[in-house]
Amino acid sequence: MKRTLLNLKIALGSLGNFKLRTALATLGVFFGTFSLVVVGNLSDSLALKTEQEIANLGNNLIIVVSGQVRRHGPNTPLISRATNLTLGDAEAIANTLPATSRVAPSGFRAFPVRRGNTVLKAIAVNGVTPDFGEVRNFEIAAGSPITEEDDRLQRKVALIGRTTAEKLFGEENPVGKTILIWRVPCQIIGVMAEKGADVAGNDQDNQLFIPLKTFLRNFVNQENVNIIYVQAVSAEAIDPLRGEIEALLRVRHKIRKEMKDDFTVVDLKEVTALKSQAMGLISVLGRIAAAASFLIGALGILSIMILIVNERRVEIGIRRAVGSRKRDIILQFLMESSFISVSGGMIGMAAGFLMSLAIAKVLDYPVTISGLGLLVAFAASALSGIVAGIYPSFKATQIHPVDIIREI
Repeated sequence: MKRTLLNLKIALGSLGNFKLRTALATLGVFFGTFSLVVVGNLSDSLALKTEQEIANLGNNLIIVVSGQVRRHGPNTPLISRATNLTLGDAEAIANTLPATSRVAPSGFRAFPVRRGNTVLKAIAVNGVTPDFGEVRNFEIAAGSPITEEDDRLQRKVALIGRTTAEKLFGEENPVGKTILIWRVPCQIIGVMAEKGADVAGNDQDNQLFIPLKTFLRNFVNQENVNIIYVQAVSAEAIDPLRGEIEALLRVRHKIRKEMKDDFTVVDLKEVTALKSQAMGLISVLGRIAAAASFLIGALGILSIMILIVNERRVEIGIRRAVGSRKRDIILQFLMESSFISVSGGMIGMAAGFLMSLAIAKVLDYPVTISGLGLLVAFAASALSGIVAGIYPSFKATQIHPVDIIREI
């Protein structure tokens, strides 16, 4: 123990003679460790955020969209303005495919909404069935849900999202009040629980929900719908059910083999795929930057250690002359090189931890700290110092006491 403390004291004294070079080498290791910690934690945070968004959209959900939907980026919406899906399609999926748990056809269009002198120019109005809340994990915070009777009788009632309610009513309770959607007066029967943004970043609380048949008859005057939400009985049933839905709809829509589908079937893996790919690319680039930083730091440590060996030739020769073993010399210089890298690594881990917390808070991501990531970052920092110190330490053992005595 005493020998280790003595070696550490000698190391600190030697590194103090090269303060600027030592600081630059430490900085290289710092950036490498910092990058690994931040990228690792953010990757885990994004993965958890994606899981939450999937659960937020609905459990075991498959989305059938009218027309062909092409996504060119992670924020491209999945709502299509085509309306070639029918209520009969939804009934056929529910009644003929055993892997189906629930089916919720839906229509969508933006309309102006008015209450007194307050006018909202374009609010998403969704025509939904009573199963919509179960399929899409929408809950009622106050009031009552849309019922089968509301839909059958085409009642002019509405559920209002929290953001829309705040814009129209402020702190006032909207339940029981009447608003004008387009030119149709509708009574608010309930307020939706706060939902937050979806995977495309759209505010799910800034919309209205009305009975589907009311929407089709009084708002768009058509029988077809934009979208059908299908809930599978289990996660394992999603892939085969998707194929069954595609086959069923091709038959119902009389699509020949050489013709393209006039609908798009999407599962949540595809909805989140682009976001995961983008984060994967960021992770790879971050790890490349970390590796480059470790390399620069290791080269800096190597250059410092070679200078230290050349400066301390007399000290090394005398120590060899009085009986120091080669392994003592090797240990001394490996300790000095490791001290530089571990110092940079510890500072980098602390800074990376704090930066991860700050980024997660700004982006509203769940906070995750990867213990394995911290361990890998620390091991990488220590390893870079050890590897950089191998050559200088062996170079120090080749100094012969006789040559030093002659030089003196």
